[in-house]
Amino acid sequence: MTTFVNASIAFASFVRQQIRWSVCHGITWSVSPKYTVCALTWENIDIDKGVIHINKTIQRIYLIEDGIRKTELIFDTPKTNSSIRYIPMSEDLLKMLKPIKKVVNNTFYILSNDSKPIEPRTYSSFYKSFMKSLGMPDLKFHGLRHSFATRCIESNCDYKTVSSLLGHSNINTTLNLYVHPNLEHKKKCIEQMFKALK
Repeated sequence: MTTFVNASIAFASFVRQQIRWSVCHGITWSVSPKYTVCALTWENIDIDKGVIHINKTIQRIYLIEDGIRKTELIFDTPKTNSSIRYIPMSEDLLKMLKPIKKVVNNTFYILSNDSKPIEPRTYSSFYKSFMKSLGMPDLKFHGLRHSFATRCIESNCDYKTVSSLLGHSNINTTLNLYVHPNLEHKKKCIEQMFKALK
């Protein structure tokens, strides 16, 4: 019996690590704000449609009650209607999550695979350790979101789609934060304009 229990504990630990790695690999790449990632449950993962439904957030806030400062974990909806969205999964992420999704409790949080979520600050620590273990430079968690947006734009994805994926309520937010034409882009623009005139 002890061997079975130890094997079960080892398997559960393995699944948790796989889940966290999968999330670091794919979900956070586009969803990114840790208060959104930490609030994801398995119900948010639709394997058949290949999407992640973003519809809630989690954060720890400070309160003062009777002169005593304490904290409380708050669940909420994202700040704007456009922040509630569906994010398509990459084929790689879908392959990673498909077998895991078959054996998990849909009401459990993805990062903890438990009924209790992992808090954003705790996940930040995991992310930092994970990046260090890969020999990656120290990149802030939110930097993944910036990298995602930048790579989308460099891949010629249209700005409106990128804005929608990021959950921006206004395309100008996306344009102001992520679209910075360099000299090469400017040269290409001039060349295209003169070709059109010929």
